[in-house]
Amino acid sequence: MLYEPVLILNANFEPLNVCPTRRAITLIVVGKAKMVLNGRGYIHTINQAYPRPSVIRLEAMIKHPRPQLRVNRREILRRDEYTCQYCGKRDVWMTIDHILPRRLGGEYSWENLVTACPRCNHCKGGRTLQQANMSLLHQPFTPSPSAKYRFRQYLKNNHEWGQFLEGW
Repeated sequence: MLYEPVLILNANFEPLNVCPTRRAITLIVVGKAKMVLNGRGYIHTINQAYPRPSVIRLEAMIKHPRPQLRVNRREILRRDEYTCQYCGKRDVWMTIDHILPRRLGGEYSWENLVTACPRCNHCKGGRTLQQANMSLLHQPFTPSPSAKYRFRQYLKNNHEWGQFLEGW
């Protein structure tokens, strides 16, 4: 209950981050944020009842650079939605495979890395797709760092956030 995710918006309603409910209530009580959306009820203490926020907005504008997605294991798995790009198997325990192996000049880039199950990664080994007689289910791409992409893992359980993530 105190650790449910809360969307933090900048003063201009730009999505910034996600924090636990406990931190969001602290920001509201101290006066650094205001609640924008409450759809979760209340937290009752001995003296008072505090609304459990779903979305909060900071009072002061925070300057921050545009988010850039780095090429790393976590982002590759997120982009491919934990699905093997060779056989279509979905699992939490996945590996990362270079389409063109590094020993043959393959780069560490969005277009050369895909999610693979351990079995398919072992079958492909250090060969190219043609040599291994394998094909990709989806062509790899560089994802856009939009708010909808960055926070999509939370949208399943927090449908009300959708209106705040559009256009960012």
